[in-house]
Formats: sequence, structure tokens, C-alpha cells
Amino acid sequence: MKKRYSILAAFLVLFAIPARCQDAPPLKLAQTLTLPADIKGNFDHFGVDLKGNRLFATPEGYKAVLVFELKTGKPIHTITGIGKPHAVLYREDLNRIYITDGDTGYVKIFDGKSYALLSSVKLLEDSDSIGYDPKTKYLYVDNGGGDVHQTYSILSVVDTTAGKKLADIKIDGDTLEAMALESASPKLYFNNKAKNQVDVVDREKRTLVASWPVTKCKTNVAMAFDEANHRLFIACRTGQIAVLDTQSGKEITALPITKGVDDVVYDPGSRRIYAACDGNVDVYQQSSADEYKLLAQVPTAPMGRTARLVPELKRYFVAVRQHGTDSAKILVFDVL
Repeated sequence: MKKRYSILAAFLVLFAIPARCQDAPPLKLAQTLTLPADIKGNFDHFGVDLKGNRLFATPEGYKAVLVFELKTGKPIHTITGIGKPHAVLYREDLNRIYITDGDTGYVKIFDGKSYALLSSVKLLEDSDSIGYDPKTKYLYVDNGGGDVHQTYSILSVVDTTAGKKLADIKIDGDTLEAMALESASPKLYFNNKAKNQVDVVDREKRTLVASWPVTKCKTNVAMAFDEANHRLFIACRTGQIAVLDTQSGKEITALPITKGVDDVVYDPGSRRIYAACDGNVDVYQQSSADEYKLLAQVPTAPMGRTARLVPELKRYFVAVRQHGTDSAKILVFDVL
């Protein structure tokens, strides 16, 4: 009899563990925002205004930025006059919206209340990814490269207070991608996609100081940063996240993810990594600087690979492009 109870208990334990995992997914779909049928093509990066309760979405082919209420998903406004929106920064203290326009090569500055265009900062075409330094109020923008028939790219420094360009840093390689700024030092890390490496710039000297090859995956397009543990997460389209030590520049490990990633974020509060891939959000839990466990692959939709985590609201937003007869949409997940 005791043996029978022991076997029964073992089965209960085996079945209880997966049941518990299924009951507590890291993300739960809370809302689907269906967009107008004429919004087609890829999305790029979201922007957020926490105080003003606004989410900025960037359908690249729509020549506009869509503005929604952050908490309810209600459409508020459409910012027009943008050739190809790529990235959005909102400065709360000035109530200004900064948008990179890859078509014209401008950083366009809009009034945060009226949405009127205030001024523009001329860069090269394909003005794309951004990184913001809250101490200096400088915006770092990658631009130029292959779209202007150059073998090199430009990392431009823009003073967002004065609304003017301060400097250009020339980087060998025709395609740059996501970047991360270190707060404890002047280092800026960015993906040099053309060379499948991470380049490091000194923001004070405005020079390239290091280049680290990424060998554990290919087509490095997204980046997240755990500054406390000196770990850089490089997400690649081939389906891996390479984990780099920023003190040595060496790769530590590679985490398998769904192919087609475009956005990755690290949340220091929960110590989780969220990778928005083609059809899934892959969520990893960090237990130490070098130990990671896959929590779940949360289904989204084909090409739903551009995302934004808002940890203050425990919300995760995923942009999904129009696919077949399905309209474009924004999926709103609760973070559990």
C-alpha cells in the first residue's frame, strides 16, 4: 500500500509542475488594437510618454507616427509629415517629441501638446536607431551607410535641448543597428550588423575604442544591457542571443530563441529578457550573470517582432504588420 501511495505521489508531482507553469505564463494577452487597413509594411521602434499616458507607434510605410493612450489603447493622434519613421524619443521636461525620419534623414522635433513641427536636425538618409543620454540630453543617431551608397556609417550626436547636431563619428560598416549607453562610464555599445560585431564608442572622446566579434550568432540586430552585471545581450536573426561580458568583450554563452528577432529588452526589476521574434516572444529568466532559463515562448503573430516593455505599467506591447487579409495590430500583454 505504501508503495502504491508513493507512486501516486510521484505522478502528482510530475503533473503539478507543468500545470503550475501553464497557469502562470510570463505574459498574458490583455488587449488587441486593430489598426486601419491602409497601414501596411513593417513597424519600427515604439516610444513612450509615461506622464502623458502616450504610446507612439511607427508604421514605416504609413509616413506617420500613431499616438495611443498608453493605459487604454485609445487612438489619440496621428503625427504626419514623416517620410519613414524609425524611432521616437519623448522629453518630458520640454514636452517635445523627437522622431528619426529615415527617408529625409532628419531628426524631426514636434511640440508635445499641439504636435506641431518645431524644427529639424539634418543628418544623412536612413536616420534610424537612437540612444539617449539623460545626463547630457544628447541623442545618438545612426545614419548613412548603404542607403546613401557609403561603405561606412555615421553615429551623430544631437543636442536635444538646442536642437542641433554637435558631431559625427565615422564607423566602418554600412549598417548599424540598436545601441545601449552605460551610465557609469562614457561607453556606448552598438551593433555593427555589416561586420557582425559590437562596436564601442567613448561618448566623451567621440571615438571608436573597441570592436568585439559576435561569433555565436549571425545578423546582430537587437541589443539589451544588464549594466549591474556587465552583460550585453546581442539578439540575432538566426535565432540566438549572444551574452557578452562588457568588461572583457568576450562571449559568455548563447541563448536559443525563435528566428527573426527585431527587439530585445532586459528588465532589471524582474531579471527577465524579452525577445520579440517572428511569431513569438521568448522570455528568459536570469538567475545569475551567467545562468538563464527559458520561461516561455509566448505566441504573437507572423512578423510581430517589434516591441516595447513598460515595466512601470507591467505592460508589453508588440506591433504586428498587416499579413494576408489580417490588418495590422498592436498586441497588449500584461506582464505577470
